[in-house]
Amino acid sequence: MIVRTAAPLDVVRVRRDFPIFERTVRGKRLVYLDNANSTQKPRAVLEAERSFYERGYANIHRGVYLLSQEATEAYDRARARVAGFIGAKNPAEVVFVRGTTEGINLVASSWGRSHLAAGDEVVVSEMEHHSGIVPWQLACAAAGARLRVIPVTDAGELDLDAASAMITPKTKFVSLIHVSNAMGTINPVREVVDLAKRHGIPVLLDGAQAISHGPIDVEALGCDFYVFSGHKLFAPTGIGVLWGRAALLDAMPPYQGGGNMIHTVTFEKTTYAPLPFKFEAGTVNIAGALGLHAAIDYVEGLSWDAIAAHERTLLARALDRLAAIPGLTLQGKPAHRAPVISLTVEGIHPHDIGTVLDAEGIAVRAGHHCAQPLMARFGVPATVRASLSFYNTLEDVDALGTGIERSIEVFRG
Repeated sequence: MIVRTAAPLDVVRVRRDFPIFERTVRGKRLVYLDNANSTQKPRAVLEAERSFYERGYANIHRGVYLLSQEATEAYDRARARVAGFIGAKNPAEVVFVRGTTEGINLVASSWGRSHLAAGDEVVVSEMEHHSGIVPWQLACAAAGARLRVIPVTDAGELDLDAASAMITPKTKFVSLIHVSNAMGTINPVREVVDLAKRHGIPVLLDGAQAISHGPIDVEALGCDFYVFSGHKLFAPTGIGVLWGRAALLDAMPPYQGGGNMIHTVTFEKTTYAPLPFKFEAGTVNIAGALGLHAAIDYVEGLSWDAIAAHERTLLARALDRLAAIPGLTLQGKPAHRAPVISLTVEGIHPHDIGTVLDAEGIAVRAGHHCAQPLMARFGVPATVRASLSFYNTLEDVDALGTGIERSIEVFRG
């Protein structure tokens, strides 16, 4: 049998596609290691937005004139492109939202309003981003339901035994982060989905951190809703995706009212547009959708296998380099992880480390990463988070290690 492997990623060429890497920061080469927060944009994405605004701008679904027709067709193509990208069978199941946060809020509000009642339970995990906690707290408070939390082990992994015991006939919904934004843990989401399906419970997966590191197939995952943000996928801010099964979306009431989401309006009664327009009230982010289309084309043009191999190399180098620094603790050591690392250094606040790194042109995140319950679980108020992407290099990883050593010298003398 012949085993074919993808050609190695040409990182030098890839970096030329991202204008941001042509600049310096504080007189130093930019080392961008905050990809879990937001990714940089390739020229193809920038040009897609610019071309729309310069040569084809018009609102969609509003006019019979050529510009509006062209914009509408491009927006519809973007929706179909997203559907194919995530393995969705029906483009009408793809709802454009502002991002992951709005997508989760939409489901928690609309589905929760229709289905949650006093005594019901919603299950989330201890490693959720705040956007996977607060919307469900609001929905549970409104219905008199209870929020239950799957605990996290010392390694930063889900306690599956606890999850199995916690998901019962009283559970009405499970909402779970696919990949931890704070520690990079790749959760065994299919196992959790299977636990939920034994009781006929719908599952939402927060794919904000998973979407840029490998192919997603919502049908294979078996979930009922999947959400992600464009800006995590090298696309513009202000655009995101909620995918949901048509039967569930059809049965949910609108999240917002206004233009574009209606069929007929009278003062006595309003009827609503079919999917997905029922959930896209008002003027949508057309340019953002076109930018997302361009970002998907760009990423898939690189080969997921090549991306994964390169990111594995970066992660292994980073873990080895950082583990050798005295006084540095890696927070969470999951067996399966995306290239996201959270760390603390004894006696030095993460914000101070981030400041020293910034002086060296290195961009990392320092704080609680919108995951305060997870920080509390590990007994730290904050961490330094370095998150890698395919345009990062081994030199970037080495610069991070050297920068942290420099931080220790500055604050310990």
